[in-house]
Amino acid sequence: MAGRIYLIPVTLGGEDYRRVIPEKVLAITRSLRLFVVEDLRSARRYLKLIDREFPINETQFYELNEHTPEPEISGFLNPVLSGSDMGIMSEAGLPGIADPGAKLISLAHRNNIKISPLSGPSSIIMALIASGLNGQNFTFNGYLPVNPSDRSAKLRELEKRSREGFSQVFMETPYRNQRMLESILKSCNSETRLCIALDITLPEETIRTQKISEWKKNVPAINDRLAIFVLQ
Repeated sequence: MAGRIYLIPVTLGGEDYRRVIPEKVLAITRSLRLFVVEDLRSARRYLKLIDREFPINETQFYELNEHTPEPEISGFLNPVLSGSDMGIMSEAGLPGIADPGAKLISLAHRNNIKISPLSGPSSIIMALIASGLNGQNFTFNGYLPVNPSDRSAKLRELEKRSREGFSQVFMETPYRNQRMLESILKSCNSETRLCIALDITLPEETIRTQKISEWKKNVPAINDRLAIFVLQ
């Protein structure tokens, strides 16, 4: 019989993993010896964080990220088809959301492999539920265009959708956060509400929702922090 694939949550940063990862999830993670990971070094570091004695040298890892050739991905399932259980770990939070692991999960379904999602933190969902904006109807947009004019056009498009009752959730690479915020404040209507959720689950966590006009009065410094943005 084929093995099972566990979708392994990890921390969103920091060392206090027991505060955000359930013990049952930790036990399953510690039991696995086969992983597909987005970044090998950070995955090994996390496994050593949750278990100092974790046998890294006895564990098989496959890297799945934007550099992985498509033809290689299906081969990652061979050990599972032979009976081994596997864990998929994203770089942060839950796999499968804004994460290349979704490609492997899709292939696993086509091969009738059982998928078991495990509970853990998702900065996207946690930002939305803490925003006070519409959690009934929302869209996650991932990363917006890097080009300033394309980004502004996309923000105006998202703002239009938000007026139709759909909260718009998106993210940015930490070192570009300030430029993203500048674009939002420049492109969006003064009455549009914006939630900026920073460093969720970490000691410096900050989550605030205000109108664009209010954000303009006191623009925060958010570069190099983990940020999720929600517009409505």
